[in-house]
Amino acid sequence: MADIIQLLPDHVANQIAAGEVVQRPASVVKELLENAIDAKATFIKLLVKEAGKTLIQVIDDGVGMSDTDARLSFERHATSKIKSAEDLFLLNTKGFRGEALASIAAIAHVELKTKQDSQEVGTCIVIEGSQVTSQEVVVTPKGTSIAVKNLFFNIPARRNFLKSNAVELRHIIDEFHRVVLAHPNIGFALYHNGSELFNLPVSNYRQRIVNVFGNKTNEKLVPVDETTEIVKISGFVGKPEYSKKTRGEQYFFVNDRFIKSAYLNHAIAAAYQGLLKEGYHATYFLYLEVNPQSIDINIHPTKTEIKFDDEQTLYAILRSAVKHSLGQFNIAPVLDFERDSNLDTAYNTTKVHHPKVEVDRGFNPFSAEKQTIANNAPTHKNSFKKEPSAQWESLYVGLESKSNDTANQFSAVEFESEPEKISIYNETVKDEITYSTYQLNNKYIISTIKSGMLLIDQNKAHQRVLYEDFLKHITVKEAMSQQLLFPLVLHFSKQDIEVIKQLKQDLEYTGFIFQAITKESVEITGVPVSVPESEVSILLEQLVSDVENEVPDANFSVTDLIAKSLAKSLSIKNGQKLNHTEQEHLVNSLFACKEPAISPSNRNTFITMTVDELDKKFV
Repeated sequence: MADIIQLLPDHVANQIAAGEVVQRPASVVKELLENAIDAKATFIKLLVKEAGKTLIQVIDDGVGMSDTDARLSFERHATSKIKSAEDLFLLNTKGFRGEALASIAAIAHVELKTKQDSQEVGTCIVIEGSQVTSQEVVVTPKGTSIAVKNLFFNIPARRNFLKSNAVELRHIIDEFHRVVLAHPNIGFALYHNGSELFNLPVSNYRQRIVNVFGNKTNEKLVPVDETTEIVKISGFVGKPEYSKKTRGEQYFFVNDRFIKSAYLNHAIAAAYQGLLKEGYHATYFLYLEVNPQSIDINIHPTKTEIKFDDEQTLYAILRSAVKHSLGQFNIAPVLDFERDSNLDTAYNTTKVHHPKVEVDRGFNPFSAEKQTIANNAPTHKNSFKKEPSAQWESLYVGLESKSNDTANQFSAVEFESEPEKISIYNETVKDEITYSTYQLNNKYIISTIKSGMLLIDQNKAHQRVLYEDFLKHITVKEAMSQQLLFPLVLHFSKQDIEVIKQLKQDLEYTGFIFQAITKESVEITGVPVSVPESEVSILLEQLVSDVENEVPDANFSVTDLIAKSLAKSLSIKNGQKLNHTEQEHLVNSLFACKEPAISPSNRNTFITMTVDELDKKFV
């Protein structure tokens, strides 16, 4: 039998490696930005076109590379960060595997320009699908400029799996945030299709957070600072009243590297226990410094997951540090054993006397005589006095004759009374009120039908009703709005504002009226009739989150997504009690829909049980 195992060519191996390292344009952005930071850059510019599908270019003013280093940087497992396996546990840099540039060059057109400060001219290398097409001398500024064009040009299947530009740009901005928040000592700029999205100067951690998420963020932050032998924790957490239903603004950084950790996130949730509403999540930007030997960051291709030596101790320290900060800044009540008892308020030191109320019990407002105050009552300026009556009886002179005339006019009128229904017990029979619906556990509505009964989920049924209403309003472009007495100003981050701008026209068809949209705020003067003013902020936050987290295909419809999101946010929740009129209205509205059996999320809105099925339960 012939041998069937063979070595893969380098370009095929690089393409396979690229499947782990480069999943979408945001992956390229992450790798290139981290390389620029490792090159000791002080300012990094990111240029993106068509959400990274056409161009991703990173320009830095770092140390640059020599001719040989520039060529070797595109070889597999070529790196300047480590020399032995032991170095994996002493890492202070971002990249170390030496796979990023080789993987990117295997699936895109790459142009690299680099120059060291000691050299007069630089090097320009052009690579297409792992093949070096040219290498020549070029005049270029100090540092490195690398442009990645036509991503996945030789793997059309991978390119077809990319989402819409809005979704891909959102992922790029997310990666950009993770890098810039960890390095406030470096200036960053982001341009998309020639327009500037971010221009972040060198600053401290707090100012960098405010520059990224808007000036309104400053008042939401509570500082956290704790130093122990195991870990040093610094950063900020959000006040409970500014919590959100989404997990967008949650960042952990370990040794200036963004990580994801459900375990540490649970520690934050434990610190906020009792302070957040159900379904809401806290905001935090926490920076952890640990010994590099106590962590392993080489367990995931994207290096966003880390193993800790002692997770339980880290959990306890993190929870205590956050809880202490919330209590220290009067966000949550805590026990303070170092309080000076001399400053406490003394209780029960003076005897409390009940006030005495003196009234004139002989006061008569209809008496014409002047009222006098009892001798034992205190006399002061505001004592009770009664002025003489203004002969109020004269106001009724002449009315007696008119009333007699009116009485004579209606004296001949006879009123016909309805005959009473007399029962066999000689009692008046009252009409009995019967209801066709019944609410079970404030969650389900039971209604009878000819063959048995219906069991309706009130939340999913109301979602279907609202979904079709909003869909009709957006399609017909006619919706009722209620004007607000005062304009409502809501603050959002820059990327959320961009999403709202894209949805503005469709939202106006549902009944929203936008007065102005700035870089950080939205001014609303009108809302749909069914939307309470207090719910507008939560509604728009949920809508933006749904748009950002949606995984749309080629037939993605923004209109459909808006209708689903609004219906989900405004629908009757489980646990809400409905009266019989509301129950019947919901049932009638549901069966007036085009698709009453399925909710917008493709769940059943009701189930039926026939009399035969019920009979079998008692056999």
